[in-house]
Amino acid sequence: MAVALVTGSSTGIGFATAVAFARTAYEVYATMRHPERASELTATAAKDKLPIKILPMDVDDDVSVVKAVAQAIAGGGRIDVLVNNAGIDLKGPIEELPLAEFRRVMETNYFGALRCIQAVVPEMRAQRSGSIINVSSVAGRLSVASQAPYAASKWALEAASEALAQEVKSFGIRVSIIEPGAIATPIFDKRREVPANTRYPQERRLNALFNASLKQPISPFLVADKIVEIVESKTWKLRHPVGPDAEPLLAYRASMSDEQWVDLHSLKSDQEWAAVIKRDIGLDVALPSDSGLE
Repeated sequence: MAVALVTGSSTGIGFATAVAFARTAYEVYATMRHPERASELTATAAKDKLPIKILPMDVDDDVSVVKAVAQAIAGGGRIDVLVNNAGIDLKGPIEELPLAEFRRVMETNYFGALRCIQAVVPEMRAQRSGSIINVSSVAGRLSVASQAPYAASKWALEAASEALAQEVKSFGIRVSIIEPGAIATPIFDKRREVPANTRYPQERRLNALFNASLKQPISPFLVADKIVEIVESKTWKLRHPVGPDAEPLLAYRASMSDEQWVDLHSLKSDQEWAAVIKRDIGLDVALPSDSGLE
């Protein structure tokens, strides 16, 4: 039985991916920082008799990652698939966010994935096969004001993934980047409250954009099924936008010059910005006020 290791598996895309691989007859090692939060995954595995084992792993911690990977190899005898899904989100203007917050996001979203890659690649290289799936985002290809901490971590992950793909191909290891659009996961429930005294309106605009997108929620199983499809197809394609809005958003960004993109997201009026979004991508973006830029 092939073995898959999935990080950040307690909810959302990680949860769905663990279940999807198990339903495809993989032995799954579902890792998470807090295994006590795995009750839903444990119940699903028991109900459907799925080969899922829960392992504690904090991707921010070297020792934790090495230990969990060793346990998975000891239990399954090998690792055929690594899904780097663990991640956190944070929005806010660069001027106003503490540098510690940028470091926190980068530690999990970028360095966390690198830790897992470095722990798993020697095993895959020895067996001369394997698939590494790095869950990025459309934000790994475009950057919107107030999303700098998250987008920067995903741009870094995409750059590292592109380099990794070149390094490990001769060993039979495939690397894939997953770029979901707006997917209905608990990450959106963890958004901070926008400070009332902020000088920048873009964070509330972006929140409003996500709220409009999520009125027609897209299940994380759409992403999970795509990940399984990529692994099973043995494709060498590097980037995979996923979700009904992913490719349209990337095409929308590509249709503009850098300067036009900057001008759009620096408009002073909330209502003017919302009107452009409605005209160009068809979303009604509800904003509570029009305080705009100072």
